Amino acid sequence: MIYVREGNIPKKWYNIVPDLPYFPPYKLPNGEEVREEHLYRIFPRECVRQEFSKERYIDIPEDLIEAYERIGRPTPLYRARRLEKALKTPARIYYKREDLSPTGSHKTNTAIAQAYYAMKEGVKRLTTETGAGQWGSALAYSTAMMGIKALIFMVRVSYNQKPYRKYVMKMYGADVVPSPSELTEFGRRLLKENPDHPGSLGVAISEALEAALSDENTKYSLGSVLNHVLIHQSIIGQEAMEQLSSIGEKPDVLVGCVGGGSNFAGLTYPFIGRMLRKECEKMDVIAVEPTEVPSMTKGEYRYDHADAAAMTPLLKMFTLGYNFVPPPIYAGGLRYHGLAPSLSVLVKEGIVKPVAIDQKESFSAAKLFAETEGLIPAPETSHAIAAVIRRAVEDREKGEEEVILFNYSGHGLLDLEGYRVVLSL
Repeated sequence: MIYVREGNIPKKWYNIVPDLPYFPPYKLPNGEEVREEHLYRIFPRECVRQEFSKERYIDIPEDLIEAYERIGRPTPLYRARRLEKALKTPARIYYKREDLSPTGSHKTNTAIAQAYYAMKEGVKRLTTETGAGQWGSALAYSTAMMGIKALIFMVRVSYNQKPYRKYVMKMYGADVVPSPSELTEFGRRLLKENPDHPGSLGVAISEALEAALSDENTKYSLGSVLNHVLIHQSIIGQEAMEQLSSIGEKPDVLVGCVGGGSNFAGLTYPFIGRMLRKECEKMDVIAVEPTEVPSMTKGEYRYDHADAAAMTPLLKMFTLGYNFVPPPIYAGGLRYHGLAPSLSVLVKEGIVKPVAIDQKESFSAAKLFAETEGLIPAPETSHAIAAVIRRAVEDREKGEEEVILFNYSGHGLLDLEGYRVVLSL
């Protein structure tokens, strides 16, 4: 096993937008381009500034450097030697341990930043959505650390499937409700039409937005998709780049799972940026989604709303349609109808290769990973592991010694019921 913890926490976040071949503007329903002032009522102003930033690097406040230390940054890089041996592959597999944050996933990297900016602006409460509960847990932790409140709309099917996630959020003082809920006009309408509505991330976003807009002391916080969120996550890839360099390695293949794109972008964007600037050799970059929610592999690249009530501006992205209701797979964080606009550009241009893998194959990969590496991954992470295993087996067949890097974006210790059902444990 190789364990690399050395290195410093980056002092700047990386923004891929200046390095993209193009970036379609956000639009209002009347076709007008969205400007910063249109979003001031929704997000903290510094988040809005970062959302529209054309700067390649954005300074991380010293207070947040300290907060990152508190949540365990820099996170370690491991080599999966036992998995390599089990697969009999010549590939060298590395993974970044984002499961070691207080709430068990990468989501805290942006949650702590958004809560910090909200606190500095005098915001009293943040609202948000959550699927599997990793994002909700991260925001609940972060608002507690910054001394503000949180109201979290958890997709109803995940609220019922994963009861301990909501207890984590409540332990940090957050209010958690199943979505659709009776707290909003949109939620009440959906429940009237279908009392057993399973919910979706799009629905939960709509409810969180409605709740934020109804209270002048409340703003909204998002866990994926938008630029400022992905910028905050870039700390993952910057650390990994330094850690690999310290042991004389360069990745040939980058892998991450994708719901909206936050953990995938966090690991890969600093590397992709170097590739786009022609500062390094080309790498294969693989984005893995569930076959059950195939926004990249079967969706359309067009303007669409990010939420089910069509309250958000229009984003140009790969989408299954804002009214898409996904099946109740256990990887709740991957049950999103759309995709980050920046990642959509990379997929459209062929820089990132999308792959869809089903729940059974992903969960079987998770079991092999647990048996070899000793870690139980989140259902979302299991999709990335399944793609890594596919590639490592290909390398075995071809006799190629590739370096594969993936983001171990969350643990599965609160997801065991899903594994029990799917794998008949």
